[in-house]
Amino acid sequence: MPLKNIQKLTDLLESGNLQGLKELAVPQFRQINRSQSFRSAMMLSTHNLKHLSKIPSLSSECLMLNLEDGVSPEQKPYALVLCAMVLASNPVSEKKLVVRVNPLDEGGVEEILYLNPFMPDAIRVPKIRSLEDVHRILTLVDDGIEIHLSIETKEAWLALSKLSFDPRIKAFYLGILDLFADLGFSQTLLLPENPTVQYLLSHFLITTRACGVKAVSFVYQDYKNSEGLRNWLELEKMMGFDAKGCIAPAQVELIHEVFGYSEHEIARCHEIVTLFEEHAARGITGFTDVQYGFIDEPIYKGALAVLASR
Repeated sequence: MPLKNIQKLTDLLESGNLQGLKELAVPQFRQINRSQSFRSAMMLSTHNLKHLSKIPSLSSECLMLNLEDGVSPEQKPYALVLCAMVLASNPVSEKKLVVRVNPLDEGGVEEILYLNPFMPDAIRVPKIRSLEDVHRILTLVDDGIEIHLSIETKEAWLALSKLSFDPRIKAFYLGILDLFADLGFSQTLLLPENPTVQYLLSHFLITTRACGVKAVSFVYQDYKNSEGLRNWLELEKMMGFDAKGCIAPAQVELIHEVFGYSEHEIARCHEIVTLFEEHAARGITGFTDVQYGFIDEPIYKGALAVLASR
């Protein structure tokens, strides 16, 4: 559902009337979107009314309502209220609406407390450095709202396997540029063929998956370079990633194309599930099929996972 009274909102923003804007932000009960099957997580500038008005037409399966990078200190109070209004305007949304707040001690605490009544699907917190940070987030975010964490500091990297100690923690996002900076790596190393980068991606993916958490790969900043993005996506797909951050609608389409499954693959999974369940009903949990070869419970579970992620 689009924002209402765009002209009035524009007038309030241009006149700097923050109080008038706040009076229009009224919390509404929202049906939380708990899906973890999103492939694209598109960053959206919450200080930009033009961008926010396009939400109904965007094809991204997860929208990252951004209050952090790219929003100036002067704009942040207005962006926060507009973000709340977007949530109130979408009591039910097929798109997962996640708010990326600022670091806890740089306004994030106040933003979380303000947004709790507006019930975002998830709150994403950047610059995590310790388990204490995560414990603090859990006390701030209302029950029922998911918690997503940005992995972009060396401390978070070292603690990666320990961060998901609460069932409300549902997703990790790899902030590779900030992580590189924190590790003292040059961004010129950020190439698909670089073995250090491949190790970093695979370690992030396997550890995150082993913790039962959604792994979202980094945003490719060169949004006009579709060939460059495809190179990254093909590598990540081969590794096992199924979600990536992005900043432009054209990137969304490419992510969905590469991270999607062909009709042939979907049909294959349906047939494997049917075959296994038919055999399991007769007490047979391992057998050879003429078309698909040996099928046992791990093969069956893999087919179920593909079908569940569609």
